[in-house]
Amino acid sequence: MLRPRRRGMASVNAEVRDGIVPAAGSLAKTRDEGPAVSGANYRLVALIIASALFMEFVDATVLATALPTMARDFGVRPQEMSVALTSYLLALAVFIPASGVIADRFGSRTVFRAAILLFVLGSLACGQSWTLEMMVVSRFLQGVGGAMMIPVGRLVLLRSVAKQDMVNAMSWLLVPALIGPIIGPPLGGFIVTYLDWRWIFYINLPMGVLGFWLVGRFIANIREDQPAPFDTLGFVLSGLSLGCLLFGFEMASRPNEGALAAALIVVGLVTGTFYVLHARKRESAILDLSLLRDETFRLSVIAGSITRITQGAQPFLLPLMMQVGFGFSAARSGTITVATAIGSLAMKSFAPRVLRRFGFRRALVWNGVIATAGYAICGLFNPSWPVWAMFCVLGLSGFFMSFQFTAYNTIAYDGIDKTQMSRATAFYSTFQQLMLSLGICVAALALHLAMMANDHAAPSLADFSIAFWVVTAISLTASFWNLRFAPDAGSEISGHAETGQPERREEHA
Repeated sequence: MLRPRRRGMASVNAEVRDGIVPAAGSLAKTRDEGPAVSGANYRLVALIIASALFMEFVDATVLATALPTMARDFGVRPQEMSVALTSYLLALAVFIPASGVIADRFGSRTVFRAAILLFVLGSLACGQSWTLEMMVVSRFLQGVGGAMMIPVGRLVLLRSVAKQDMVNAMSWLLVPALIGPIIGPPLGGFIVTYLDWRWIFYINLPMGVLGFWLVGRFIANIREDQPAPFDTLGFVLSGLSLGCLLFGFEMASRPNEGALAAALIVVGLVTGTFYVLHARKRESAILDLSLLRDETFRLSVIAGSITRITQGAQPFLLPLMMQVGFGFSAARSGTITVATAIGSLAMKSFAPRVLRRFGFRRALVWNGVIATAGYAICGLFNPSWPVWAMFCVLGLSGFFMSFQFTAYNTIAYDGIDKTQMSRATAFYSTFQQLMLSLGICVAALALHLAMMANDHAAPSLADFSIAFWVVTAISLTASFWNLRFAPDAGSEISGHAETGQPERREEHA
């Protein structure tokens, strides 16, 4: 009898932050090489993994605050720094799907330590970068490490912690995801204002070295006896397609780069078409397109992807607007933009009750409009606004947007069989990172076009307003897809009962 293969296990920042921990996939046999994890020390293993994730989350939120200062040192326009964010997110989108198969083949401890090492080396290279081009390459290297840390870290827990300790162990993964975005903006503002922006990356070095040692000391190297074959051709085609499309959109926001941008986009579309043809013929494709046959999963991917245009653009546009448009210091900007993370944290206890009361479909439709409108209000910000008013708008926007992604990330797996869960999380995670990257590209392009239309050499408040309204207008179209969810979609998950609706099938429970 054929044994089910274990596919790539993957996740992303948004899923961890919103508390979504999908099931563990198949029941393939594994080989344990190293120290066993008992009930007495599972907290230590969880804490080691959480510390590595904390390093990654802080790095991501600290950097956004430093972009204007880095642009000045590199001698480029502030909006051109978007490529430093995009290159990191691109690495996540390309390598997350491969993380599970690589961990199966080489062992979870080996891959997790390698991920930490790559992230530390990338951080060191970022701190030593003196040009934007060097920074882009360094951030990509950092992103390769980051792409492995989150999914492989979760895989370490799933494979090494006893079932009775799993809930407590997994709860540690929420800590860095919730605290990191809160600490990041004010910490970044302090470093940029009073120290040198390069310390944003240097603070990762001691944490990374300590984590590298602790993983080798306390975590077992568990691997598959018969790992699934790696889809090399699919990995190359999907990577080329994603890379060319993202950097094509990125180049479109730069002057005199239209021909190169068009060429990259064409290459991305062609290689993407070849990947689709390849994936239809291969059972173990690195991104399983057959998952889109499930209506709930498909709608969650489409609507969630459109909404993430705004979520990706917001941390890029807000610090630029406050530091370039308002003239605020990086420290002051960071203390205001932290409001979105605080709002996101405050939402956690409300989500289950709201979904139980209104159901997924109704909550997604109305909350999506409110969340998008909140970020559209950011286009009205100006230096005369009281700080408390901007803080409240951002806090409420973060609250409602975090609820939206909690709902998307949960309902996506309502109809997915447990044996397909790891493939589904890899697929969903890749599209999350892709659309966050695309959000930055769209924001940079909208800002560039607004500057051209208004004949501005540097972005003005009006240009930032237009950019905010462009990205939020795109995300608002997700409402049409939200309306297509079944009225009783996710009812077993939420506990919401729709009167007059047929009882859902048992296998979806």
